[in-house]
Amino acid sequence: MFINKLIIFTGMPIISASLNQKLLKEMGAMQREVGFSGRSEIIRAGLRLLITEQREKAKLKGKVDGVLLIIHEDKYSQEVSNIRHHYSDIIQTHVHNHLENNKCLEIFVLKGDATVVKKVSDEFQTNRKIDFVKLIVS
Repeated sequence: MFINKLIIFTGMPIISASLNQKLLKEMGAMQREVGFSGRSEIIRAGLRLLITEQREKAKLKGKVDGVLLIIHEDKYSQEVSNIRHHYSDIIQTHVHNHLENNKCLEIFVLKGDATVVKKVSDEFQTNRKIDFVKLIVS
């Protein structure tokens, strides 16, 4: 059996990623609303933003003050609580608020060594059960 394939080289390597239907739907809406040329351009823009945030976070040194915002499904509150307890020495204030659609907003006011602040932010950022993480440092 002979299979004829057309391969077009665009100069960029092709990768594959698994996305759930909700993300695909949101990507489609973003493409229409913002005017992205396609899904690949949305992913590239998102990666550039994430890389920029990580570079800024890497520059943090010494003692820092900051706010960490987290959004997650309510059913993962215990997991968030477990992580929170590991960093109680830098958490000055913690606010937990229930949002619509069984979501929760966690606000952490942090004060401590930049290395530890980055570590708690990274731990939430890499957790698949967390929908949104944003570290704001003064």
